[in-house]
Amino acid sequence: MIPAAIPAGTAPEATTATSEFHRLEIPIQSPHPRLLLASASPSRRALLAAAGLTFTISPADLDESAIKATIRAQGGSAAKAALALATAKAASIDDPDVLIIGADQILLCGDAWFDKPPTLTAARDQLLTLRGQTHTLATATVCRRGGDTLWHHLATPRLTMRAFSEAFLDAYFAAEGNAVLGSVGAYRLEGLGMHLFDAIEGEHSAILGLPMTPLLGFLRAAGLLLS
Repeated sequence: MIPAAIPAGTAPEATTATSEFHRLEIPIQSPHPRLLLASASPSRRALLAAAGLTFTISPADLDESAIKATIRAQGGSAAKAALALATAKAASIDDPDVLIIGADQILLCGDAWFDKPPTLTAARDQLLTLRGQTHTLATATVCRRGGDTLWHHLATPRLTMRAFSEAFLDAYFAAEGNAVLGSVGAYRLEGLGMHLFDAIEGEHSAILGLPMTPLLGFLRAAGLLLS
């Protein structure tokens, strides 16, 4: 069941795990079907909110590690795993009155796949591994309604990390703290993570986890937004 709306202006931090999040009402969004983001990601929530959309948040409860391990054991790619996870998240709710957005992101550097680091020590080790290297973010988005997949998209932005010093890394962690644990790359490109890079290829929002240009294009084609 989709929860009742919380009044506009309610701070996201005050909402529950399953909640309605509002920007100011805008005339370009249809009230039906309702939008649901099946993700707890603050970055994805912020991207949808910045576009002025009204949507519900209901994070999917999945064993993501098991899904990724199965696909990798079968020889599947990081892109295939990201798409499978995004599909599973979007399929976590079956409601014909709701369009569900599922998304997932896997960092690929060489043959290594990276998840969100569990600790600051792991985050530091991860950044040292990525230092001076180019990595890809397999960023998958899936939209489903009434049990059917209506749209899917895969973005593959590429980022080249500079050969930063240990002194810089110390300063970076002192400033960012646990915030780095919310990203597969142990960096927030919307914040101090920008200082880690020499080159970036791809849509900014795709790097943050939700490619907004193609997503908004689909929502217009589906009649949820004015074209």
